[in-house]
Amino acid sequence: MRLHRNLVFAVIDTLHLIFNEGKYADKEISNTLKRDKRWGSRDRGFIAETTYDIVRWKRLYSEIADVNEPFSRPNLFRLFTVWATLRGIEIPDWKQFEDTPTRRIKGRFDELSKITKYSESIPDWMDELGRKELGKLWEEEIKALNEQAKVILRTNTLKVTPKKLQIQLDEEFIPTKPIKGYPEALELYERADVFKTDAFKKGYFEVQDASSQKVAHALNLEPGMRVIDACAGAGGKSLHMAALMQNKGQVIAMDIFSNKLKELKRRAKRAGAHNIETRLIDSTKVIKKLNESADRVLIDAPCTGLGVLRRNPDAKWKLSPEFLADIKKKQQQLLQNYSKMLKPGGLLVYATCSVLPSENQLQVQEFLNSESGDGFQLQKDEKILAHKSGFDGFYFAVLKKSK
Repeated sequence: MRLHRNLVFAVIDTLHLIFNEGKYADKEISNTLKRDKRWGSRDRGFIAETTYDIVRWKRLYSEIADVNEPFSRPNLFRLFTVWATLRGIEIPDWKQFEDTPTRRIKGRFDELSKITKYSESIPDWMDELGRKELGKLWEEEIKALNEQAKVILRTNTLKVTPKKLQIQLDEEFIPTKPIKGYPEALELYERADVFKTDAFKKGYFEVQDASSQKVAHALNLEPGMRVIDACAGAGGKSLHMAALMQNKGQVIAMDIFSNKLKELKRRAKRAGAHNIETRLIDSTKVIKKLNESADRVLIDAPCTGLGVLRRNPDAKWKLSPEFLADIKKKQQQLLQNYSKMLKPGGLLVYATCSVLPSENQLQVQEFLNSESGDGFQLQKDEKILAHKSGFDGFYFAVLKKSK
């Protein structure tokens, strides 16, 4: 593999924004890719994957390169040198790469590979927390969460069957395969820009991980129901619910961020999902108005996102123990307050994209033991670990409210 100066410099510029200015990796990579119209899919793939790789392995690479944050430009080149050396890529004789200690890089890598916090490139506190909460499973789980995520699509059954979508994507040179046990899911054989396809523009699918696709099914939906998606965000699960309800009944998609609900409206229009109504939560009145009005309530709670580190590797460096403490309080408040919108006899699903029991089973237990949880019974819950499923780490619990 031959390195091209403009592509390497694009990676370095993007790393500077992510590491030194605290920007989000996905947004900055997306902005960088728009910089030069002449870049082909291979060039863009190199920039995106190399940047994500260096973000993912930041702790390991900076330890090998013996550099600390904030990273100067020469130090960012040193991180890049470690990345390239470990992949067996020949280092060009540019001045930025003078005196590359190839042998020392490989030696340090061998030494550090024996220590989890370096080999899996995570902060000390995260390693300690993972061991405390997951015990022996932590090492396998964090290893799986450092692998590149698969691209999974969810067929929009309001418009097309999975089989027809598969044929359509084949015609656009994107081969896929169904996944057993996930009725609407298709997995790409290799990464591709699916958003440029006609199938996407026609609203035939959304990109949604297989684990996340389990959540709407857990609600046991029927056409004609009134369903509340209480933390809808940009609405991936709301769209899935609308499809499972065959556009009949009502999905009330709620969030505290108006920009996310605006994006949801745009997606719903493309998907042909007519039974979704968005509501901004700008006061407690919005929740009170819906007291005991819904057949189903989904609380897809904000969380650490530890189960989706493969997609957001920069979250490793943005998370903190303080954030975890705050988010756990928030999760419990949401369970206590939003559960009131459920009718007697209805089902509540609590879900997170975290693998930590303290955000999952323990939150549900605390709710059931509280006054607000009186009258709720746990029907089932599912802990999805990335190293066992091959998909994102996830959790959901189904609670029934007695009549």
